Amino acid sequence: MIQHPIRLWFCLLHRETIEAYTEGIHELAASVLQKMAESLGVVGIDFKDWPFTFRSIKYSFNPENIGSAGVPIHTDIGCLTLLQDDEKVGGLEMMDHSGSFKEVPLQSGSFFCLIGDVGHVWSNGRFHNVKHRVLCKVPASRYSIGVFMLSPRDGKVEAPMELVDPPNHPRLYRPINYEEMRVFRVSTGQRASEFLQQFRNLQ
Repeated sequence: MIQHPIRLWFCLLHRETIEAYTEGIHELAASVLQKMAESLGVVGIDFKDWPFTFRSIKYSFNPENIGSAGVPIHTDIGCLTLLQDDEKVGGLEMMDHSGSFKEVPLQSGSFFCLIGDVGHVWSNGRFHNVKHRVLCKVPASRYSIGVFMLSPRDGKVEAPMELVDPPNHPRLYRPINYEEMRVFRVSTGQRASEFLQQFRNLQ
């Protein structure tokens, strides 16, 4: 049930491969973000400049863990996540608009794209930050690899003016500093986007 980072010896042994993979998936994530922004009429943003985190995650599920959560319900805090999920062991579930969870089917050679809290704020609510979880379905080790695009390099999370059109689309959230978001989320334990109410624009 504990998430394990890549072991140091593995990183050293496969350093060049990991660096090449990380660079490639970061470029892919930046390209996806650019196309999503352009679909909203926002152009000229260099998403390749946005900081990101690369993680490899292992879940060790035992028979007594079946039915329990390896990762509880949460949203990702960043803008966008590209996840290469385990192709043999399922368990990733997404919440739909009705509040029900749907299991994500296993699909070899694919990435899952999830919008996080920063993406929701930055898009002025047009992009939905998806609640998800990982359940233990079988007693086995489960692996996933993801790149988490965080926020603009200056840490200022704010919807572009192209996406603010009062009264039809008023600004939903005041400008937020990414670190402020992260600290507030951790300190309150609100990891399924509830904490964003703290930053609602009340004007």
